[in-house]
Amino acid sequence: MIQEDRLIDLFKTLCLINAPALEEADAVAWTKQYLIDLGLEVWEDQAGAKIGGNANNLFAKLPGNKPGAPRVFLSAHFDTVEPTAGLIIEERDGVFYSASDTILGADDKAGMAPAIEAVRVLKESGEPHGDVYLLFSCAEEIGLKGAAAMELADLNLDFGYVLDTGPPVGTFVTRTATHDKIEFLVHGKPAHAGKDPEKGINAIQVAATAISRIKSGRIGPETTANFGIIEGGTGTNVVCPSVRIRAEARSTQVPELDQQIEHMIREFNRAAEEWGATVEIKHVRHYDAYEVPSESRVVQVAQRASSKLGFTPTLRTTLGGSDANIFNAMGIPAIVVATGMDKIHTHDEYISRKDLVDGARLALELLREAAQS
Repeated sequence: MIQEDRLIDLFKTLCLINAPALEEADAVAWTKQYLIDLGLEVWEDQAGAKIGGNANNLFAKLPGNKPGAPRVFLSAHFDTVEPTAGLIIEERDGVFYSASDTILGADDKAGMAPAIEAVRVLKESGEPHGDVYLLFSCAEEIGLKGAAAMELADLNLDFGYVLDTGPPVGTFVTRTATHDKIEFLVHGKPAHAGKDPEKGINAIQVAATAISRIKSGRIGPETTANFGIIEGGTGTNVVCPSVRIRAEARSTQVPELDQQIEHMIREFNRAAEEWGATVEIKHVRHYDAYEVPSESRVVQVAQRASSKLGFTPTLRTTLGGSDANIFNAMGIPAIVVATGMDKIHTHDEYISRKDLVDGARLALELLREAAQS
């Protein structure tokens, strides 16, 4: 059975290792030795060199002892949004918070710790199972870069579970959005803001004109768009010569997403023409949506496992991305498992002791149920 004290100690230890995206080396090294000490087969890939980080993805295998059972995986990611350096963990009424000027980092240490504990218990029990893998990625928070660098074909995985979303425990994300990134670089014309302002073209005004005409925020029930970063200008006494705007849009419906992107591009081109400016536009499809059918084995196993533990196995849709987007794009069925972490990416992030234990119980039951499927 799940060992609560062991699980909590592991969770805290993982949280206390600072691991921003592309700088996860210390967390990877510690976890690698921990998994080796558990008697698992452990190895790294070469993702760090591919994505410009100091760490690789980490893999571990518990060899199967039941011939013909499916090869399954549990996955989570090392990196956290910043800041986590100097974290002090506080437990109040059975809930873990950051008591320092940092985030807690439960996203995604609340996925890693239960996954490791589940595999450990399965190994200790000796009960039947197929090959079980742990896939721990780097640089998830900055674009699923670690997972995208994984080479998984030789593992012949049948399906798996990504422990990386919020409550309630026992629910699963089976449907997500396609996510596009778009960057606008507006070129105006510099001039002295006091002496000759009429001789300049202010790139900020061009961008403002475009943005004022663009639908953003909640576009539809499952379509959103956002302008997130703006950079430009050289001084208050200079008519702004250029400005860079970074934006995104996402939707579960690709035609709606394409329509939104076309709308954004059209309005920037129109504003540039009106002001006599120019604009460079870079558009990238960041990752593709997935929808895993409810009748598929990966979902059926999940719902049976959740029900056996007394949870309500609701299937959810989210506009957020995870490594499951990458795995499904590779042809490996994967869904996201709720861990109980809440208010992620904020200083108010928290997770309860109970949800950590329940998450580990569910991860273990997923492996048990998979072995019988």
